[in-house]
Amino acid sequence: MSRYFGALLLICSALFVNFCASFSEVSPADRRVLVLLDDLAIKSSHSIFFKSLESRGFDLDFKLADDPKLALQRYGQYFYDAVVLFAPTTDRFGGSINAASLLEFVDSGRDLILAADSSASELIRDIAVECGVDFDEDPAAMVIDHTSYAVSEMEGDHTLVAADDFIQSEVILGNKRIEAPVLYKGIGHSISATNNFGLKVLSASPAAYSANPNSKLSNPPTLTGSSISLVSIVQARNNARILISGSLSMFSNRFFRSEVQKAGSAIKLEKSGNEQFLTELSKWVFHERGHLKAVNVRHNKVGEVDEPSMYRIKDDLHYSVEVYEWSGSSWKPYVADDLQVQFYMMSPYVLKTMSTDKKGLYYASFKVPDAYGVFQFKVEYQRLGYTRLSLSKQIPVRPFRHNEYERFITAAFPYYGASFSMMAGFFVFSMVYLYTK
Repeated sequence: MSRYFGALLLICSALFVNFCASFSEVSPADRRVLVLLDDLAIKSSHSIFFKSLESRGFDLDFKLADDPKLALQRYGQYFYDAVVLFAPTTDRFGGSINAASLLEFVDSGRDLILAADSSASELIRDIAVECGVDFDEDPAAMVIDHTSYAVSEMEGDHTLVAADDFIQSEVILGNKRIEAPVLYKGIGHSISATNNFGLKVLSASPAAYSANPNSKLSNPPTLTGSSISLVSIVQARNNARILISGSLSMFSNRFFRSEVQKAGSAIKLEKSGNEQFLTELSKWVFHERGHLKAVNVRHNKVGEVDEPSMYRIKDDLHYSVEVYEWSGSSWKPYVADDLQVQFYMMSPYVLKTMSTDKKGLYYASFKVPDAYGVFQFKVEYQRLGYTRLSLSKQIPVRPFRHNEYERFITAAFPYYGASFSMMAGFFVFSMVYLYTK
């Protein structure tokens, strides 16, 4: 008996841990993050980045990537809601974590930050490939830029890039413009052509290329110009968010605090844009910005309040939904003019842009089409930087009953006239035939 009680207690404990760590509709940013490191020294050398996460309410759990006690879940319940992978040289994870379990973690709707460098292992590269990002195949390759490099006392091979080609999106990078270039030293990557969910957040300049800085080029580089992505993001269908960077150094305190002067510019800035760029980007990755939720989805006949079990063709109906956006501290009404609802059966019979009261409520009224069957109310909303809204609700539509049709249809008056004239003609013919010799 005690054995069964102990097992039950263990399962309940696991469920409680998951409940505390899982995504909360009340506060999406209040979550637990696993930080995997190659060396615990990274905890101090990258402390500014970690402290920015902790100051925003995240609970960071630092572990070595080869820790034999590592685990992401137990009895199907996850302990963490995000993973920060700062272990580019790791060939094998410890405990029960491997590439497959990490990808399952993302498939469950959780988030991932992955930082690589020129010493990235095959394991790290394989995880990136599964996320739709391809690092340069040459293990010694680095991003080189002879026109947009960062000026320093020892210019060297121009692998220290001052990048400022940011994605133009306030949802992803905030509404405050990043004035200073970002210092970047690492490997380049490209987004797979089959990846429809990936975006370049920081791109290289048109003069950049990816090659081994310690050897002469014998063949043209495979990655050149603005096609080189330095930092990319992926938002999956399940709204899991992934950040992939080819540089671990760009997260370091040294790069955060460094002065920066871009080649060709006489202006020397006291601080690089790394801290602002990565802080704002991490807010997006961890759903502190651009996270939408839909509540109170309702539909009813015009003039009624309760939802019917079915509609009749040509009924007038009303559809409404409330949409809110997480602002980092509370839910705010989401205001847009492009939210649409479909009344769908095999294909959309009705597609209508909804009106809004600018307080989060969206609504539309329309007439049920003259077709009966099983329809769906569908809202598919996907905009750059925002989580995807996918709402659907099934409802049957019936034809008129026999006693619901009009008794006399105006369009049928010619047929009525033809019928009565036929009867009158038959009556006259009968009288003439019977009583005339």
